[in-house]
Amino acid sequence: MPAPASSLMPAALDQLAQVSAPAPLADAVRLFSFLDLLPDPRGVRGRRYPLSALVTAAAASVLAGSRSLTAITEWIGDAPTWACRTLGFPVDPLTAHPHTLRRLLVRLDGDALDRAIGAFLAARATPAGPGLRAIAVDGKALRGSRTATTPYITLLAAMDHDGHVLAQRQVADKSNEIPAFQPLLSTIDLTGTVVTADALHTQHAHGTYLRERGAHYIAQVKANHPGLSDRIRRLPWHEITLDHYDRTRAHHRLEIRRLKTAAFAHLDYPDARQALQVVRWRTDFTTGKLTIERVYLITSLPPGAATGAQLAAWIRGH
Repeated sequence: MPAPASSLMPAALDQLAQVSAPAPLADAVRLFSFLDLLPDPRGVRGRRYPLSALVTAAAASVLAGSRSLTAITEWIGDAPTWACRTLGFPVDPLTAHPHTLRRLLVRLDGDALDRAIGAFLAARATPAGPGLRAIAVDGKALRGSRTATTPYITLLAAMDHDGHVLAQRQVADKSNEIPAFQPLLSTIDLTGTVVTADALHTQHAHGTYLRERGAHYIAQVKANHPGLSDRIRRLPWHEITLDHYDRTRAHHRLEIRRLKTAAFAHLDYPDARQALQVVRWRTDFTTGKLTIERVYLITSLPPGAATGAQLAAWIRGH
């Protein structure tokens, strides 16, 4: 059963807002073709304006800074004639009321809208040059979704490391993010990508799925895989050559990150080729407190497929 747009619409509009385009109308027009196949929930007699035109106009207004239904309808009502034609409206005067627009948006198929916007952002963000593209999978609470009787709605999102949301999926009540992982990524072309995720998603089924889809992974290893975690932690890391060193000073603190990699012929995880250790030293100049953290990961990337600097950037980028 498709998720209602009442739960996913704020997140979908957030996706559009992050595009930060200097020409919001041009971006909205490119979105038009992706919205053209969106199911129209209105009756035939109630279709005064095309659905794709209304949603595209709402997208243009969000890109222009609108953050409420009232602001969206005001932007649509003030749009000049040439802009209305460009967005797909007829030439007659355009009028829209916040309640009318709200009723339409709430009745939309939220999953279909998410797929359309995600496909638009994926096509817009696809790099033209060679190299792996990093995609992060992470959960988030949907702002404004909490009520007196219900908790926050949780979404599992896939985004590139530039922050563009490529897909998102509502996590079922009384469940967790794990069952939503594969359905979320099923709408994205994973060829030539490296997927990063939290330790919760370090699951054998996830690793197998990503490799079958042509993607590499960088997966964090914690106590949810005690055997694998113990084997990686017991490696002679003090004897392994440093692959990357990074030192940054900002926000009244000093951070030092050291990355080491160890190649494996076999690990108890699908197609794992390397184990990674990241050690972070963080000194807070305000309190003088020193924090040392060790993080262990595995990746399907073979030795030499990515430099230490690239691996460190993907890990930090997640």
